[in-house]
Amino acid sequence: MGLVKHSRSVAPQSEQRTANRDYEGLLHQLGDARPQVRRWASKDLVEHPQCVDILCARLQVEADSSVRDAIFNTLTRIGGSAVVDGVVPFLRSDDAELRNCAIDVLKNLPDATAGGIEALIHDADPDVRIFAINVLESLRHPHVEAWLTEVLQNDPHENVCATAIDLLGEVGTPAAIPALRAARARFDSEFTRFACDLALQRIGA
Repeated sequence: MGLVKHSRSVAPQSEQRTANRDYEGLLHQLGDARPQVRRWASKDLVEHPQCVDILCARLQVEADSSVRDAIFNTLTRIGGSAVVDGVVPFLRSDDAELRNCAIDVLKNLPDATAGGIEALIHDADPDVRIFAINVLESLRHPHVEAWLTEVLQNDPHENVCATAIDLLGEVGTPAAIPALRAARARFDSEFTRFACDLALQRIGA
């Protein structure tokens, strides 16, 4: 006689999503052992903007990429300065996935992000300053050129300035020409001189 398998009964995904959809229930499900339950909870928490700090805290321990994506999508849909404040610390993370997802959130929240750009481009960590410039690439904010020229005028780190030079080559106007020429003279590097020349050429100097 063959062995009879006794499988554990698992509720269909639709049932898992409809059970305990109140705020407390969703928060409880963020810690569920099943990634699909955590993912649905992360998605449905979009209706509860007070959860921003909790979702950001969850990102620090969440190992499943699909759940992380759901959390970042929810944060983007909620938006606002609280979300920006919550994801900016991930720019310092050693986890590249967290950093890149945080950058994507900031790019998609231009109005909320703009208020924090000044602090980011003056951050003590040059890597964070570079990430801030990467955010500016998609920010579509009227002050982008002014922020980039400020970087060229004040930032001592050549790699940070090189990132700003590359972006000015795409978005710069003749107003950026003096800052680009000054950066070309300031850094004794063939790479930076070439980048400045290319940016100046694209601007039409």
